[in-house]
Amino acid sequence: MLGLVIDDFAKEYLHSDLREIREAMLRKLDGLPEYDIRRPLTSTGTNLLGLVKHLATWEARYFGEVFDRPFPEAIPERGADLWATEHESREEIIGFYQRVWEHSDATISALAVDSPGHVPWWPRPHVKLFNVLVHILTETNRHAGHADILREHLDGTVEVPGKDAAFWEARRAEIDRAAKAAVRL
Repeated sequence: MLGLVIDDFAKEYLHSDLREIREAMLRKLDGLPEYDIRRPLTSTGTNLLGLVKHLATWEARYFGEVFDRPFPEAIPERGADLWATEHESREEIIGFYQRVWEHSDATISALAVDSPGHVPWWPRPHVKLFNVLVHILTETNRHAGHADILREHLDGTVEVPGKDAAFWEARRAEIDRAAKAAVRL
């Protein structure tokens, strides 16, 4: 009985964190013009809307194909998931991500944390729902970190409660002074 309680707690804890970070990802798009959410901001072309599309694509695969519960819509091909074409609107990609959430949430709710799945592209393909929850949460957090940096680069927006522009300007100056001092050592 204790194992079941711990399993349920672990599943809900991870699922709750996933729900929160998904919402945070979408907030990175708020208030930005179309060009800024799409334009390549790194040498590899990373952009905010592409990160959302990528997360939606892979979450659909992991909580769909892996557990034999395929997502009912077409999923972008590998390589086409990290950017938005001129024919894909912000609303379409956000809507796709939100529909993926519903599908994933249904899979997570329906299955026990130790339910088996199969990830054919992994070296150890036999997994449990727990493995996939941790993987998707880790990847979503990783890409949310990328999105944080991209958003800060675009317009200075930093999503840390209680810290205003003056705080960040002082922090940056402090770090710059330390970096210059370290070079003199």
